[in-house]
Amino acid sequence: MSFLPFFLILLVSVLFSGAFRRFHLPWVLALIVAGMTVGPHGFALFELSSEIEFMGQVGLIFLMFMAGLETELSSFREFGKGILIIVLLNGLIPLGVGFGIGLLFGFPLVSALLLGIIFMSSSVAVIIPALEETGLIKKKLGRSIVASTIIVDVVSLVFLSVLLQTIKPVTELPLVSFYFILALILISLGYGLPKIRSLIPHKKDEKDLFESEVRIIFLMLIGTVVTFEFLGLHPIIAGFFSGLVLSDSIKSEILMEKLRTMSYGLFIPVFFIIVGFNTDLGVLISGGTTFGLLLVILLGSILSKYGSGWLGARLAGFSKRDASIVAVATTPQLSTTLAVVYTAVELDLLKENLVVSMVTLSVVTTVLAPFALRQIKPTWSTIITP
Repeated sequence: MSFLPFFLILLVSVLFSGAFRRFHLPWVLALIVAGMTVGPHGFALFELSSEIEFMGQVGLIFLMFMAGLETELSSFREFGKGILIIVLLNGLIPLGVGFGIGLLFGFPLVSALLLGIIFMSSSVAVIIPALEETGLIKKKLGRSIVASTIIVDVVSLVFLSVLLQTIKPVTELPLVSFYFILALILISLGYGLPKIRSLIPHKKDEKDLFESEVRIIFLMLIGTVVTFEFLGLHPIIAGFFSGLVLSDSIKSEILMEKLRTMSYGLFIPVFFIIVGFNTDLGVLISGGTTFGLLLVILLGSILSKYGSGWLGARLAGFSKRDASIVAVATTPQLSTTLAVVYTAVELDLLKENLVVSMVTLSVVTTVLAPFALRQIKPTWSTIITP
């Protein structure tokens, strides 16, 4: 194995992140552009080795794991039917719009369904810094945004697992029986993983967290991924649910910081650079329907997420201005979107022009949504009934 590709990946991730930070542009955008620059459609500085691709897959798993880990299941208990209205509208309307666009452009049924699932998802991680900056994260409005976005993401991943299981089944069990067994396993993991973590001998001193607790968390994550693979589910789903079931049991901020450092400091950047590495923006100027497809996808995703988020928030009892905040906050497409795209590329389910459109959608919404959110001053009129 040559260490040159790995060195170059680390080098461009550091250089581009620093440069983009000076212009207040998102870190993820820097990594994707870095991948485009060194990739075959840029300067072609190296080819991806199997080892680098494996690190990218590990980065994808950790991306979904951290998304689940930073979700507190207990935080959903304070919300009532108001949040469900936002979830239903903000999930089903974009799903239908994405599916319809896929059929309109003549994509196969599976690709159209994947497009709909991608439209469903949002990336609350993109918007959280702006919520914290405005103080909304401590208000019921901010917590409603986070909770509804996470629930929609979870549902989109469930839909993805059903679709993948339908396309390439690894079990002879009927889907109903398969997912009933899966639900039992998830419930068992929800109760079992925190118990297992507490039973494994380790020092309680927080100074020792790096030596024992982090290894224990990683052990359970990889064990869950292996278990899910035996069941025939994609590792990204395993990663997310592993984080989700552990989210309420990990209370140490020191441990969380160490997990973030290891995940976002090494593995996750490799994944985003590989996404950029495999993205060819040249297809946008190659003629045909590619540019038109991109415009329709951008408008379809942004308008369907904004419109459904605004309508759901209004029906849930928010003021018009607060509903606009909810609407804007649901438009970013990043973690789940790129995870689904990466998975679809692995399985050869999406054409190149659609992949480029999805990556461009992630970049555009990641840049625009936080900026738009900062332009809206909330009225703090959050009247969702618990």
